[in-house]
Amino acid sequence: MLELERVSVTFNAETANEVRALRDISLSVPDGQFITVIGSNGAGKSTLFNVISGAVEVDRGHIHLDGQDITYQPEHRRSHDIGRVFQDPRLGTCPGLTIRENLSLAAIHGRQAGLRRDVKQAQEAWFIEQLEQQHLGLEQRLDADVALLSGGQRQAITLVMATLIKPKLLLLDEHTAALDPNAAEQVIALTQAQAQAHDLTVIMITHSMQQACLLGDRVIMMNDGQIVFDFSGEERKNLTPADLIARFHSLDSGAELADRQLLG
Repeated sequence: MLELERVSVTFNAETANEVRALRDISLSVPDGQFITVIGSNGAGKSTLFNVISGAVEVDRGHIHLDGQDITYQPEHRRSHDIGRVFQDPRLGTCPGLTIRENLSLAAIHGRQAGLRRDVKQAQEAWFIEQLEQQHLGLEQRLDADVALLSGGQRQAITLVMATLIKPKLLLLDEHTAALDPNAAEQVIALTQAQAQAHDLTVIMITHSMQQACLLGDRVIMMNDGQIVFDFSGEERKNLTPADLIARFHSLDSGAELADRQLLG
């Protein structure tokens, strides 16, 4: 379980450029839950991910993962338990390395091992099995440089890498926003399949009202550094994109977002 207790973050404190990015955020995420997070630009979504992953230090509050206080644990330590996929497909893989080598790096993450020949051979069948499930034909291209893949293929590899060794928490940071519609649809299908197959705990940021309503079992709306709506249970099951747009209209910054018609 992930727990945030009254977490606050302020950038450029006590200056003319002060920004209160998170305001006394409390959030409990049970194991196996899939949450989608929505909100206008500047709502605090990325800062929320950054404090969970350790990229940004909190000013106040505490963060616990499976009962362990990780509030001041460095990002590289948290990365053993927290997987993250970014919007830019290039950020999750190493160009100049093959698909096989990228998957090997993910498999040995946090262990004192290198890309030895015996390690690669022993794991090849495992890699092929994981890639076959994606139905993209990548299992036949293990020795291809990931830099030569399309954005959707590269993001699919990134998602497989992030879930190869089951993380305690998976953060998806608008991971389909930079993809064309067909590639985005494929990656979303892969996201659902990976989450279900590995019983993952997932938090996904999206600007798509459609995705927010279709994916997961809980929707959180952020505004001005706070969680302003939290939909779960029957309320979540009956939620529609129109409902979310109406909620955005009820906020000070909601009209701008609603006018963008983020229903895709």
